[in-house]
Amino acid sequence: MVTAAAAVAAVGTVAGLVSALDAHRGDDGTARPTVSPVPSLAPLPAVPSRTPTADPPSLSRSSATPEPGPTKPTATRPAPVTRMPAPVGLYRYGGSQVLDWVRAHPSDPRRPLIESRIAARPAAVWFADFAPDTLASRVRAVTSGAARAGRVPVVVAYAIPQRDCGGASDGGAPDIGAYDDWIDRFAAGLGTREVIVILEPDALSQTDCLSGSQRADRYAALARAGRVMKTANPRARVYYDAGHSDWNPAGTQAARLRAAGAAAPASSDGVFTNVSNFNRTDDEIAYARRMLTAMGAPDSLGAVIDTSRNGNGAAPGGAWCDPDGRGIGQPPTLTTGRPRIDAYLWVKLPGESDGCKGEPGTFVPGYAYELAKG
Repeated sequence: MVTAAAAVAAVGTVAGLVSALDAHRGDDGTARPTVSPVPSLAPLPAVPSRTPTADPPSLSRSSATPEPGPTKPTATRPAPVTRMPAPVGLYRYGGSQVLDWVRAHPSDPRRPLIESRIAARPAAVWFADFAPDTLASRVRAVTSGAARAGRVPVVVAYAIPQRDCGGASDGGAPDIGAYDDWIDRFAAGLGTREVIVILEPDALSQTDCLSGSQRADRYAALARAGRVMKTANPRARVYYDAGHSDWNPAGTQAARLRAAGAAAPASSDGVFTNVSNFNRTDDEIAYARRMLTAMGAPDSLGAVIDTSRNGNGAAPGGAWCDPDGRGIGQPPTLTTGRPRIDAYLWVKLPGESDGCKGEPGTFVPGYAYELAKG
C-alpha cells in the first residue's frame, strides 16, 4: 500500500491569495496532489484566536513528558493555582478553505461541529507551487503571523523535481539547481522562532521511477535542504519523509532516509509519517520508532505523526479516496507524552477531498461533517 499525500492548500500572497492543490490516484494507486489554478481572493479578515500568555511548549525531547500535576497543599497555606499551558501551541493559519467556508455559512446547521472540531484546529500550510520570486515573503507571512500569536507554525515544502514521478501531481522545480534556489528562498522566510518543516512528502517513499544518478541527486538535494533551513533558523525543526506503516519496509525506507541526511542532526530533527493517510496513531508510533532505530538515528531525533483523519483507522481494504466511516484523530499538539514522538500534526486538512466526494483538493462540507462526527 502506498501513501495518500492528497489534496493540500498552498499559501498565496501576503494579501491572502490561496492556491488550492488537488489530488487523484495514479496508475500505481498513489493519491497525489496536483496544482490547480490560483483563484483571486479578497484579503481574509483577521481570525480571532486565543493567544497564550507564555511561549508554547518547545519541541525539545522534553516536550514528550507529561506536565506535572498541581502542587499539593501545605498545612500553613493553600496550594497555588496551577495554570496548565494551552493544550495546543501550534499556529492556526487564517487562509484555509474550511475557515473560508465557516465564515461564509454562519447559518449552516453543520457549521458549529465543523468549526469546533476542524476549523478551530491548527493545520499545516503547504507551499507546492514553483513561484520563487514570492516564496520567501509568503513563507514569512505565515511564520511572522505565528510569531505574533506566540505559536508554532507547520509549513510543508513540496517542490522536489520530478515530483510524483511524472504522475498526476507532477510539478515542482524544473531541476535540482532550481530546487536548491527554491529551498534557499523558502529558508529565508522561516524567521527566527520555532517552526516545524515537513520536507517533501513522498519524496523518499517514492523513488523507484528515478535512475541511480537522479536518486543520488534527490538525496543530496534533500540533505542540503535540511542544512540550509537549520542554518537559516537554528530553531527550525525539519522532518523527513518516512511514508507510513503500510508502505515501504522499514529497512528500505531507513536506507533512503540515511542517504538523504535524515539521520544527521545538522540536517534533520527526525521523520514524519502518515501524511494524508488513515493508519492508527499507535501503529504509526511503533513504525516511527522502528524507523529511527533502523536509521541509526541519535536519541535527539524524533518523529511527528499526521493524525488528521486517523480517528477510526484505515478503511477496509485500504480504500484511500475519501473513504466512508473515517474520523478526525487526536488534535494537533506538541505534547504527546510518548517517547520520541515530538508532535501530532494535521498535515492533511480534514474535509478537503481526495477526489471522490468532491473535486480533488476542494473543501467538501459534507465530508468534513462526516469526519467531525467520526
